[in-house]
Amino acid sequence: MDLFVPLSIVGILVLVAALAVMAQRTNPGQRGSRPGRGYHVLRSDYQSGMGGGHVTEWQVPKDPDAYAKLFVPKDSKK
Repeated sequence: MDLFVPLSIVGILVLVAALAVMAQRTNPGQRGSRPGRGYHVLRSDYQSGMGGGHVTEWQVPKDPDAYAKLFVPKDSKK
């Protein structure tokens, strides 16, 4: 009886740690850019904590020349 409580606590901690490792390996999240796309996806996620929030995504080209063209005004002469 004296060892039951400490062993139960250790067993629960091992189980929780194993579940956390398995969850991380099966769903690592989306970090970086997916291969095959011609652009990076940037995401801004704001939650105020009072029930409001805003999520915005931007697509930024991977090609440096295409990225630079975004900053050139449309009516400019080449």
